[in-house]
Parts: sequence; C-alpha cells; structure tokens
Amino acid sequence: MTRKILITATALLIAAPLLAQAQSFRCVGNDGRKYYGSTIPQECLGQPVEQLNKEGMVIKRIDPAGAQKARAAKAEEEAKKREAEAAAKEQSRRNRALLATYSSERDIEVARERALADNAKQAQEVEARIAAIRKRQAGYDKELEFYKGNNKPPEKLAEDMQSAEMELKSQQELLETKKRDAETINAKYDADKKRYLELTRGGDGSRR
Repeated sequence: MTRKILITATALLIAAPLLAQAQSFRCVGNDGRKYYGSTIPQECLGQPVEQLNKEGMVIKRIDPAGAQKARAAKAEEEAKKREAEAAAKEQSRRNRALLATYSSERDIEVARERALADNAKQAQEVEARIAAIRKRQAGYDKELEFYKGNNKPPEKLAEDMQSAEMELKSQQELLETKKRDAETINAKYDADKKRYLELTRGGDGSRR
C-alpha cells in the first residue's frame, strides 16, 4: 500500500511540469493573425489573451483593457466615496455651526430682519446718491441750454456730463444688486430655518 502511494506521488510530480507545458496561450494580434505560445507571445501584449489546456479548451481569459477599465472604475468609485465622505463631514460641520448660532426659530427671524434692514439701508443710500446725480445732471442740462445757439459749451461741461452718466449707471447697477441681495437673504434664512427644524424636530416637524 505504501509503495503504491509512493508511486502515485512520484507520477504526479513527474506529470505536473508536463501538464504545465501542455497549456498554451492564444491571441489575435494587431495584424489580425492568431499567435500561440507556451508563454504569452510578444504579439499578444496589450491584447486579450486566452489560456488553453492541453486539449485546446479555453480555461482562462486575460483582458488587459478590461483590467484597466476595472481599475479605472474602482478608482472612480473610491473618488466618489471620498467626495461623499467629505460632503457628509462638511454638512456635519454646518449643522453644528447652525445649532451653535441659533437657539430658536425666533433667533433665525431676528437675524433675517437685521440682515434685510441693513440691506434696505444700503439700498436707500444708493437711491439718495442716484437722486443727487440726477439733480447734478439737471444743472448740467440747464447750463447746456445756455450755450445753445450762442457759444460752444466748454469741454469741462461735456466731461462732467459724461462722468455723471457713468456714475449714474454704476449706482443703478448697484441698486439692482441690492434688490437681488434681499432675495438671497430670504433664501438663506429660509434654508437655515428649514434645516434647523429638521435638526431639532425631525423631518416631519415632530420634536425629537
């Protein structure tokens, strides 16, 4: 019995390298021709390769492009995971900051009213500057009337009129910005209030 086991083990040891040699590799090269070899042929590098057993049956397929795509997909998935983790971390930081800033819904409304009041005050200051510019322009227009049909208006008057027009345009654009700022302020405090309620009462409005 021992001799039989010894013979069988010896036979396997002898057969192992022969079986390995019986395997081969096959691919279609860039030139469209098929290449075979006991190792992967040089012409198969970068191409899909089939590993064959001694009967010529495919036992494994090696696809370098597929492996590269898999690595790229894995890298993309890991990048998205890192981005999601960073976003969650940032959201957590914002939540803590929000709860540290406000102790009630009323605090949010008070902050909103203060911000809107500051913006309204700035808008009124811009409107006052616009009114002053227009008053100055009216004076320039009267001065220009004086020169019509008589003498050529001085270059200084033309420069002042052009400067006033540019200043008026700038202030009007600033006033439009202040009007848009009011919408931005309301949107910000609406979002803060909504998030505050989610954090303190839950999404359905019931206190946690």
